[in-house]
Amino acid sequence: MANIPAGLFAVYKPPGVSWCRVRDAVRARLLRELNEAPEPPPRQRIRFLPAAPGAGGEPGLVPAWVPVLAEHPLVRGPRFTQLKVGAGHRLDVKASGVFVLGVGHGNKLLTDRYHCHLTKVYTVGGLFGKATEDFSDTGKLVEKATFDHITREKLERILAVIQGTNHKALLLHSNIDMKTQEAYELAVNGLIRPMGKSPPIITAIRCLQFALPEFQLEIHCVHETQQYLRKIVHEIGLELKSCAVCTQVRRIRDGVFTLDDALLRTQWNLQSIQNAISDCQLKVREELEKTLGHQDKSVPKMAAEVAHEHHKQSL
Repeated sequence: MANIPAGLFAVYKPPGVSWCRVRDAVRARLLRELNEAPEPPPRQRIRFLPAAPGAGGEPGLVPAWVPVLAEHPLVRGPRFTQLKVGAGHRLDVKASGVFVLGVGHGNKLLTDRYHCHLTKVYTVGGLFGKATEDFSDTGKLVEKATFDHITREKLERILAVIQGTNHKALLLHSNIDMKTQEAYELAVNGLIRPMGKSPPIITAIRCLQFALPEFQLEIHCVHETQQYLRKIVHEIGLELKSCAVCTQVRRIRDGVFTLDDALLRTQWNLQSIQNAISDCQLKVREELEKTLGHQDKSVPKMAAEVAHEHHKQSL
């Protein structure tokens, strides 16, 4: 009998499909393969069965081992009918890329990852010269504009402004005194991130490709939505005295999970998922220990600061 997988793994979500359909497809495949796996023979029990008549012509009873029919698949039905598969940071219908799922105790790990406020990395495609209602290239066209005046240098200046503005927001929501040794160590280890809920924050942004009218960005962010990233492309177009639409949003990293870890549609099977869970188990544990350990140290400090403020206000 196959073992039920337990842990975290990543799949590649294609564009044009909702995240819940991807999750349901993975769950259905796991249930099917778990039920198709060879089962141990049914339990045996002793029954007294009629024996052939003896010399006196009277029938007797003899003990015999017989299978327990109540455990036969045709009687009890499928062994597995439900399996909880949880979804991590979600992707909308138009977006694609790394999509983390959890099964078994992996559902608790998904909650832990949520409280880590992990950085996600996207490649975002853009097209200058058009504007649409939903900021995507498939939305209703509302405006056209020229773009011949745009250069890569002008684009990168806008990106630098965006990153600088968001860096200030990151420091504000991280609740860290930047003059301390702790802040220096967190910055070196890349652990400065919001300690709670915050607006979407871009931690890094750069231009990967530029060939008018098309361009491609790499964006590192926390607490984002894919629609927010499309809006960023739209606003970049406005800042450059033109307009722009988003042609692609593709997540290439979610915490420690990268495209190399993401299982393709043909790999959404029991064996591949068990292997993926095993391969990522160590780095997931290290990620949670590293991030949650830092946050646990910060909680008493934040509580002390809040108490001090209340004390000042009461005086």
